[in-house]
Amino acid sequence: MATDTEFDVIIVGMGPVGALAALLLGESGVRTAVVERDREVYRLPRAVNLDGEIIRALQRIGRGETVNQLMQQVRPGERAGFADSRRQWLFGTEAKAFGVNGWQPMNMFDQPELETYLREEAMQQENVTAYIGYEAELLRHASVNANDAVEVSLSASGQNQTATLRARYLIACDGASSGIRKQLGIGWESLGYDHDWLVVDVTTRPGHTLDNDTVQVCDPQRLSTYVCTKDPYRRWEFRLNDGETAQQMLQEETIRSLIDPWTPRDTYEIRRAAVYQFHAATAERWRVDNVFLAGDAAHQTPPFLGQGMNAGMRDAINLAWKLEFVINGFATDALLDTYESERDAHARDLVEWAVSIGRLMEHLAEVERAGNLGEPPPDTPPALHSAGYGQGREQPPLRAGMVMTSQVSDDDSTGNLLSQPMISDHGGEPIRMDELLGPGFALIVTNRDGVEMVEMNDASRRILDRIGARIVSLAGLQSVRGHLDRVFNEHEAALIRPDRIVFGHSTASLNVDGLVSELARHLNLIEPDATATR
Repeated sequence: MATDTEFDVIIVGMGPVGALAALLLGESGVRTAVVERDREVYRLPRAVNLDGEIIRALQRIGRGETVNQLMQQVRPGERAGFADSRRQWLFGTEAKAFGVNGWQPMNMFDQPELETYLREEAMQQENVTAYIGYEAELLRHASVNANDAVEVSLSASGQNQTATLRARYLIACDGASSGIRKQLGIGWESLGYDHDWLVVDVTTRPGHTLDNDTVQVCDPQRLSTYVCTKDPYRRWEFRLNDGETAQQMLQEETIRSLIDPWTPRDTYEIRRAAVYQFHAATAERWRVDNVFLAGDAAHQTPPFLGQGMNAGMRDAINLAWKLEFVINGFATDALLDTYESERDAHARDLVEWAVSIGRLMEHLAEVERAGNLGEPPPDTPPALHSAGYGQGREQPPLRAGMVMTSQVSDDDSTGNLLSQPMISDHGGEPIRMDELLGPGFALIVTNRDGVEMVEMNDASRRILDRIGARIVSLAGLQSVRGHLDRVFNEHEAALIRPDRIVFGHSTASLNVDGLVSELARHLNLIEPDATATR
């Protein structure tokens, strides 16, 4: 038990979302306590897919390459999509080795391995104190002001050790059954999908007949999903039919009979089998005073897109840099209100998209039942034909929050993640573009005369210096893999947030000084105390 009980942020829950939040905050110098009930990382798989966007966020703190090494790289013939009851391919998309975020877009991994890495990295941070094996109970929260704090009581099962921790903010990453959310009285808003599914994970043996496709099987007799996870593992999800019970489905003979059409029984070992109710819901509120919800505590999604954990990690990425700015005195607490307005909209879109995949599976099964094989239904959105397991569709832009909303449109980069190509300076070793941007804000300019020639007044330079923003010129740089963001085709400059979302860009009527001024306004930027510099 640590003796220091005063922190900037307390995180409750150290699964992958809580561990990532602790790592990001610790790297930024925020004094962080993280509380986790389970003494060991859960040894069985749950999440299996990691987006290139998340690896990109870890790249920002120097861990992108290491995490990428934990991922399964693209295998020959790998694709994701939809199939009929005979597992004949209907439509989908091929896997890609390089995406707009500068990494493989869809990465299969083993959660115990990745979660262990993230937990260990977070616990090695000088600014992170971990309380492993402790339950946390929220004692007090109040309206936010300079002197406010949140307190939690810690207790260890079967031990007499207790403590009270105090911090300015708390992040609840304690899962779908979040005790913190319940204490706050926050309910769920259902998005209309509740079905029981059997999830089976196996370890393959030599001689198996499983291919590299990830496929939604639209069988009228039973909907199912097969996921080609990281070797040597594979996963199936089988939807329970009316009248079937979890007890029946969890019998070994039942499980093996469901897998029989895929591979012989002696070519795999059952690693895990469980029945879950797949939910589609978001929390009614993401913030109560100085307490925030993140991950499964804030949203639940059917797994058809493989995006549940990724959505939670986006929560951590979004909130971490904003907490850093507020705690270090750069911005007012109002910046933190943009967390819910940005993340709730994204989470809803993603959950609704996953539900639409489930509905499409049902529709395709009914089409086959009616005797019409091989064609998607006529009212299927065109994007679904190429989206497959969801990776063909980019995240929607932020339409509210800490972006220049007047510039946001489906044809503009503002509110979207900046494209990250591999770049070179005429013969130099190629690097990913983010390496030039640093860990915080960045102003990217397209001028041909170098960074020193950026036309900017002293006030703008003071603002950029205040927030530690880098100024990066594209002069002399060329893409060697991927492409520069479309924003630079028409605009002189763009301001990029620490999470690599485009805050805004210059226009014919908005020069660089105006752009920087807009950033300061959106941040509610706090000027340093003049007396402190005299």
